[in-house]
Order: sequence, then C-alpha cells, then structure tokens
Amino acid sequence: MNWEQLLSLKRYGDTNKRLRIEQDPTRLGFEVDYDRIIFSAPFRSLQDKTQVIPMSKTDFVHTRLTHSLEVSVVGRSLGRLAGKALLEKYPALEKVHGYTFNDFGAIVAAAALAHDIGNPPFGHSGEKAIGEFFSVGDGLKYKEELTPKQYQDLIDFEGNANGFRIITEDFPGQEGGLRLSYATLGAFMKYPKESLPKKPTKQISDKKYGVFQSDLEVFKDLTQTLGLIAKEGKDLRFHRHPLAFLVEAADDICYTIIDFEDGINLGLIEEEMALELLINLVKDNIQTTKYAALQSTSRRLAYLRALAINTLISEAVAVFLANEEAIMKGQFHHGLLDKSKYEAQIADIIDISIKKVYRSDEVVGKEIMGYSILNTLLQKYTAALVRDMKGQCTNYDKLLLKGLKAEHDYANKDLYERLLLACSYVASLTDGNAHNQFKKMTGNGSF
Repeated sequence: MNWEQLLSLKRYGDTNKRLRIEQDPTRLGFEVDYDRIIFSAPFRSLQDKTQVIPMSKTDFVHTRLTHSLEVSVVGRSLGRLAGKALLEKYPALEKVHGYTFNDFGAIVAAAALAHDIGNPPFGHSGEKAIGEFFSVGDGLKYKEELTPKQYQDLIDFEGNANGFRIITEDFPGQEGGLRLSYATLGAFMKYPKESLPKKPTKQISDKKYGVFQSDLEVFKDLTQTLGLIAKEGKDLRFHRHPLAFLVEAADDICYTIIDFEDGINLGLIEEEMALELLINLVKDNIQTTKYAALQSTSRRLAYLRALAINTLISEAVAVFLANEEAIMKGQFHHGLLDKSKYEAQIADIIDISIKKVYRSDEVVGKEIMGYSILNTLLQKYTAALVRDMKGQCTNYDKLLLKGLKAEHDYANKDLYERLLLACSYVASLTDGNAHNQFKKMTGNGSF
C-alpha cells in the first residue's frame, strides 16, 4: 500500500480525480466528511442509544452520541500525531501533494465519528437479537431461499457492515449516500471482508465482517481505489487501511476508560478500587503533588481519566509508528493497544468493567427487554415486506410499511434485500423509538 492512494479524496461516482493540492483550504474534503456525518439523521439518532446501559436516562451515562464524539476527539489527536511523523518520513506527501498532518487527523476523526452509526438499539445485545431472529427464531424459515453469504449477513448481523451501508447507500437524488471521501471510508472499515468465511484466521481484521452482499459494488471500487491488499482466496477479504488501526485504538481507549468511569459514577465499581487501577495505568506520568492537592474523588477521577487517555494516545501512536512498515505490507495483525506496554493494566480495567458493569443486573435486565422488543419488530416488518413482495399485503401491513416506504424504495427488491432492509430499519431506531413501536404493536401504546 502507498499513502498517496490511501489518502484518496475520491467520492463514489466521481469521474475526475480530486487532488489534495487543489483543495480549497477553507473547505477541505476530509473536513467536509466530518460535517456530513455530524449533520446526518443516523448520527443524530445516536443521542438516544446508550453506550453501556440500554434505555438509561441517568445523566452520568454516556450515549452512543457522546461516546462517538469523544472517540472522534481522541482519533483526531491520534491522526495528527501519526501524520506529523509520517510527513517527516514521506516528505513528498506534503511537498508534492500538499497533505498536512491535520489531514490525517481529519480522516481519523471523521471515521471515528461514524464508527457506531450502524449499531442497533440496546447495545451489542441488539446485534445478537437481530442475528438470533434468523438463526433460531421466526426468520429461520427464510434460510433455504438465501445464498450462504446472504444468510450469514443476517444471522451475524454486524453494526460495522450496517454502518458502511448507511453512509454509502443510494437514495433518489442522493447517490452514494453521504458521499464521504474514500480515505475516510477506508479508515472507517475495521473489517474489510464479507461475512463468509467467518473468522478464517486470528488476524484482527478477520474478527468480524464489514460489508453486506448488497453493498459489494462500492466496496470493490473502494478497495481498488485505495490499493488495499487482498488476502488469499476467492472471497473478498482485504488487509486494513492503516488509519483503521488508529480509529480502532480511539474506540478502545474511550470504551476502556469511559465505560469504566460510567461504572464508577453509577456506583457499580468501588471508587477506591477504580482509583487504584487508574493509578496503575498512569503511574509513570502522574504528578503526585498535583494529584494529592485534589480534594474530591470526582476531581481525582477526572484527573486520572484525562491522564489515562493522554497516556494511551501516546502509546498507541508509538506502536503504530513502530509497526507502520509492517502495516503497509499487510503484515501487522493486532490491535495497537494489544501490543502496548500497558496491556496488563488495560486488561485489569476491562475485566472489572465486564464483571461490574456489563454483567450488572440493570444492564442484563434491560438487554432482556431489548431482545423481546427487537424480536417483535423484526417479526412484524419481515412478514409485511415478504407478503408485499408476494402481492399478499394486508391492511395492517400497509399501515406498518407506510413510514418505511417514504424512506426506502423496496418495490423491486428481492427477498434478501427486503430482509436486510427490515434489519437495517430496526437497527436505525433509537432505544426510545423501538420501545414505543413495540408498545403500539402489542396494544400498549397510547392514542
């Protein structure tokens, strides 16, 4: 791979090449990506999708929106720091092509901003609920009518692939979706592969998948334009865009520290234990005099959180730069923090978050509710879309699909595309909207 290709400003449908040196400095293409994401309806819906505790209205808990904004800020710092070093290593990028270290920051920030845009309501249990509807639920009956890869898309419904669909999906008058630059799309895609084969290797880019069968056209154009390295085999699998490692690191840093902080604020993690674990992480950088002067636990926690994030940013960039040549050759197969000198301290924090937060009674209880809600919504929407395809639409189906039809033209869609549309639509709902629709469908809604 080479950086000039990887930093492509191309947008889907372009016929002429966009050159960085010809960009309007007041309206750079990579910064336009950020603007388009932040003003999009799918991004705004993240304000009612909680990060840790589904449907929580507690002030202390991060939503997907605040989490995404924080990941973006961390990603911008990672990109700028890495970009500064890369321009020193490859001076032609700046002197000949006009790239700056801020370009790297803008790309990573935009991709990080969108990293959760395809996630369904009720956290990661939402993905599992959608998948299980087709693997063991009512949707199992469609298996024999789908190709293996189409069926795998459904039973392993993946928020990353749904995010790629959302930001690239054609609409009448809006071809190419948000029309983001290919550099940003490449950085966004942590798992540049189809749903099958499932986990063919232990390489981190094979852990999940990042594209549905319906979106292969833009995926193929993207990987070819960016010059991503194809993996062996006849299936579509590629090594990551290098900046995807920084996007992943930004997310890892935030959920490690911020989810942990949410657990403390909710009283799920003991303050004394939390402070001790954070001090273990930042002990090489902590200013003991300044820390001792902080009077309250909340101020000490805020200081340690900021220091922990800064420590991990520096560490992630160091690991990235040390392995940049291997990454460019498709020979680095780990998350950046997995190779960090703080790996043990990070593992201790995540272990406590899993035990105390992710498995808490409040989280588990509300995720159970989420399973019931999503199962009901999927049953209603898939049945209505399939009956419509067969010309057997009931009056109830027409009422149900009225809102869907205003946004999506499914008149000529086949079974797979209709089932995927139902999944993507349900995934687009906020926690509150999904709950309200469920109440109406089950006769518990108010007039």
